[in-house]
Amino acid sequence: MKRIAYPIIAVLLVFVSAFTFITSPQWKINNGYSVKFEGRYADGVFEKLKGTIIFDEQNVSTAKFDVTIDVASINTGNRLKNRHAKGESWFNTDKYPVIHFVSSSVTKEGAVYEAKGELEMHGIKKNFIIPFTFKNNGGNGVFTGNFKVNRSDFDIGVPRGDESDFTKLQVVVPVTSK
Repeated sequence: MKRIAYPIIAVLLVFVSAFTFITSPQWKINNGYSVKFEGRYADGVFEKLKGTIIFDEQNVSTAKFDVTIDVASINTGNRLKNRHAKGESWFNTDKYPVIHFVSSSVTKEGAVYEAKGELEMHGIKKNFIIPFTFKNNGGNGVFTGNFKVNRSDFDIGVPRGDESDFTKLQVVVPVTSK
């Protein structure tokens, strides 16, 4: 009886392991995140960020980012600028309440990662690359990205055809593994 049980157990283990999926760690976005922007006409922050982050430093091909910024959470430090930014001539938050990024792939070159995906802003979707670094500290980590967005690509404001069309962003997202 034992001779028959061992091969059956071995076959079952192989069968079960064939259906075991490799999963990457999921990260919870912690308070203390920062989405700062700097442009020719306004500087400030977006105060509300949420999303899903699946990321494994050792297997970046399984990474997935799906993050949303609440555009109405814009804060330039000036009420009039905030109201103008939320209005129809800029973000039009009533019609387009969120900025949304969904990655399609993540790659790594040296210490820098690149999340390639689709950025949707002001009702327009564009292919976009977000470079970032990741500092892992056990069950905690920090994603940091610095990049530019051409606001005229998303029909925000009046295009000037120069550097003033670009907004610099610095995103710092502390996370905890789930």
